[in-house]
Amino acid sequence: MDLGTSIEHRGRPAVRFERVYDHPVERVWEAVATPGGLAHWFPSAVELEPHAGGKITFSGDPNLETMTGTVVAFEPPRRLAFTWGGDELHFDLEPVGDHGCRLTLVNVLERADTAARNAAGWTVCLAELDKHLAGAAAGGPHSDTALPWRQMYEAHVSSGMPSGAPIPGAPQETTDTAN
Repeated sequence: MDLGTSIEHRGRPAVRFERVYDHPVERVWEAVATPGGLAHWFPSAVELEPHAGGKITFSGDPNLETMTGTVVAFEPPRRLAFTWGGDELHFDLEPVGDHGCRLTLVNVLERADTAARNAAGWTVCLAELDKHLAGAAAGGPHSDTALPWRQMYEAHVSSGMPSGAPIPGAPQETTDTAN
């Protein structure tokens, strides 16, 4: 399982994930760039204006308040990028072979110490996306059938990924302060 990689993206800390699917780009685009597709695996309900400069709204995450961001890039079926709080999310799709698709997700971070926390979250979310694209039931990252976030977080911290940021929904005294 790809736990993601801590990288630098244009001078900012980021975590990067890559997945290859046996589906055409258009199928994966539907899953990562439409509210209906995102509902199966993304941590929040999403409404978006499908154009650069459009508004994107995130709601329904049990650990976060409703918030809005800006669509930075909307280039169907290859590229979607938007702001979310102080972070940016970049979804890039490219064909692989005759019928496959490579998805690259880069979460550009506001602060380096959020790397392990966010990477754990994306590991859980992407496992749900994997299920959805495979035609299996995907209950979403907050479901009882999702990978356990805490276990993923501990794996990221153990790998040396920067950590220490507060964990939404967790009492402050239980957050990891290791670097």
